[in-house]
Amino acid sequence: MKRNIFYYKDELNDDFALENIKPIDINSDYKYIHENILWRISSFVIYRLIALPIAFIYSKLIFGLKFENKEVLKKIKDTGYFIYGNHTQKVIDTFLPTLGNFPKKCYIVAHPDNIAIPILGTFNKMMGGFPIPTDIKAMKNFLDAMEYFITKKSVISIYPEAHVWPYYSKIRNFKSTSFKYPVKLNKPVFVFTTTYKKRKYRRPKIIVYIDGPFYPDKKLNLKKAQEKLRNKVYDTMCFRAKNTDVEYYKYIKDELND
Repeated sequence: MKRNIFYYKDELNDDFALENIKPIDINSDYKYIHENILWRISSFVIYRLIALPIAFIYSKLIFGLKFENKEVLKKIKDTGYFIYGNHTQKVIDTFLPTLGNFPKKCYIVAHPDNIAIPILGTFNKMMGGFPIPTDIKAMKNFLDAMEYFITKKSVISIYPEAHVWPYYSKIRNFKSTSFKYPVKLNKPVFVFTTTYKKRKYRRPKIIVYIDGPFYPDKKLNLKKAQEKLRNKVYDTMCFRAKNTDVEYYKYIKDELND
């Protein structure tokens, strides 16, 4: 099997899906919540009637996508929740949380570059793209929108590894920063772990394991609670990642240039 080989220095910051995209600012003028009826109708059509069917067919044909343990999501019915996953696919990761949490609406916290792409960026917003603010003044709008979507029983999806490492078979270290959201809102957390199974003459099969719910520890302060939640999510991902039985792309730490 021919493999791509990548050399990395920093698990936290190296990105293997970099593109030459002109960045944009997500400032206090950015609109996260759209009440315009035309936008809402367009969003529904693009999200539900076009993007999801295409994503489902694509993921099944190319990757043989399968979800395991999805029934745990039924434990949460009366509120929205957060779901965290490992970031190993450039395209399909924009749909995995949505497919896994269907029929709930899913918003995916993303780098601003994801909505900076001409035309496609607008579609990404309509499909649930939820860009991280680049301006500290925009953070309030970001958090208010997050709380609004959660109260509407929607799902907030986060890739705590932040950067795409295609087909990476393990779990990279990640910070606890993004876990402050469920702690502050006191909402449950689920985990989805993408794993890979070897297939002859084809790309590996993707099997996604879903676990949870996990809850913030209200006895702890914010920092300790988010760290505890982060560790629970990380340990769960590491446990599920052991089900991967193929190294389709190889990653080697560049020790010489450290």
